[in-house]
Amino acid sequence: MITVKKADLSHLDVLCEFQQAMALESEGMALDNATLRAGINALLTDRNKGQYYIAEQEGRVVGCLMITLEWSDWRNGWVWWIQSVFVAQDMRRKGVYTAMYEHIKKLCMEQGVKGIRLYADRNNTPAHKTYEKAGMSSEHYITFEQMLF
Repeated sequence: MITVKKADLSHLDVLCEFQQAMALESEGMALDNATLRAGINALLTDRNKGQYYIAEQEGRVVGCLMITLEWSDWRNGWVWWIQSVFVAQDMRRKGVYTAMYEHIKKLCMEQGVKGIRLYADRNNTPAHKTYEKAGMSSEHYITFEQMLF
């Protein structure tokens, strides 16, 4: 059985490990360990920055995702962005992301959050299929970015 809960500082090491693996797998990028660790630590100690959630099976962390907030003036409410999604290689296609997404969706419904968004690499078609299966759509928006640092 997969359980989902908020991450805390005791999960810092596994979150760093997962994010290193995700960056390497999805973008071929090796992240600076010190910067990554400081960034995850900053989020875990300041809920205004966002919140990590972890998926566990039999006491083992098998997945994670991060939520950040966007204020929607059109909807007069919050939209939650799912970021930094990672599922352990041996646990993919076994319902880990679905369990995390359903947990987040339930929290959104309870708290009156207006919507859930995420972005995915254009070429990551397995992820696209997973998100679509969860009920998400890519019909309305595309993402533009300019990373400054």
